[in-house]
Amino acid sequence: MPAPQRITSRNARFQQWQSLLTNRNKRSRAREFLVQGVRAITVAGEQGWPIRTLLYDSDRTLSRWAVDLLRTSHSEQIAMSTELLAELGEKNEEAPELIAVLEIPEDDLDRITVGDDFLGVLFDRPVSPGNIGSIIRSADAFGAHGLIVTGHAADVYDTKSVRASTGSLFALPVVRVPSHREVSAWLDTRRAQGSPVVLVGTDEHREADIFDFDLTQPVLLLIGNETTGLSSAWRELCDHVVSIPMTGSASSLNAANAATAVLYEASRQRIAAARRG
Repeated sequence: MPAPQRITSRNARFQQWQSLLTNRNKRSRAREFLVQGVRAITVAGEQGWPIRTLLYDSDRTLSRWAVDLLRTSHSEQIAMSTELLAELGEKNEEAPELIAVLEIPEDDLDRITVGDDFLGVLFDRPVSPGNIGSIIRSADAFGAHGLIVTGHAADVYDTKSVRASTGSLFALPVVRVPSHREVSAWLDTRRAQGSPVVLVGTDEHREADIFDFDLTQPVLLLIGNETTGLSSAWRELCDHVVSIPMTGSASSLNAANAATAVLYEASRQRIAAARRG
């Protein structure tokens, strides 16, 4: 175990970590972000995410989980006061006992595996980091193989997104790309290699209800911006457009709720097909 260091003031290094909480440009330049919570840090470790630094509370008796993590980790370790750690934890109540500084992976679409059973999600220009985290969580829960975030979008590594994913960010490949062009080229390559992925958008002006459409084939589900929906470029690229039947006075669903409903239906169809087979 590396010898721990100690930070006792809001020095330059502390301020750098603090900036990662709110400054997207700082996160991008440093290629790192902060993570707290037993489940999130545990899943990150289990999935092999590089942990650059572990920050821990030197003013309290640590839990067995924290002690074991510090004992077995080869990451840099920094001790600091409860007060300083609370500032990095962004909590008004109890400060976290440990925070991990993780490395941001490369945004490479090839991190997402495309096979005969491929199920992927694409979120077009999301404005809410909380919605990104919620969709990551649902995609992980219902067996998706990856999430793509396109366009001018909220940051996947914003603390609100990381927190909303409840650790699923570390179990599911999530890739950011500038536009539809990169995804289209990637899909063309996958199709040429024998994976006939279909692009399925969701809209009230549809060709079928979601439960009447075959979601057992390799599919990339497209979820539009929370306010304006899918861009015209993505609408033109859709192979099919489906809708979620609704009753009541609601005119639409929140983007994360809509994605969850479609992912559940895809999972249901695939489980039913496996049982029949």
